Amino acid sequence: MELDPFGLQSVFSTYARAIGWSIVAALGFSIGIGLALKVFDWMSTDIDEWEEIKNGNMGVSLIFITLIASVAFLVHKVL
Repeated sequence: MELDPFGLQSVFSTYARAIGWSIVAALGFSIGIGLALKVFDWMSTDIDEWEEIKNGNMGVSLIFITLIASVAFLVHKVL
């Protein structure tokens, strides 16, 4: 049996799939960005980035913003 594309059941099915993919995308973004920040933190052992950000170091903040944006663009293309 084929669903009517304009029927109520078809609309709810489409909404459920959209919400499901939104949840998958949110999980993918959060895991991807979290892993990227952790790996970056492990690779740069000479500096405590979080302490520098708390002290107002804009250079370290910009590096983190760039890292988060680049990972977000990559995860967006994958999903």
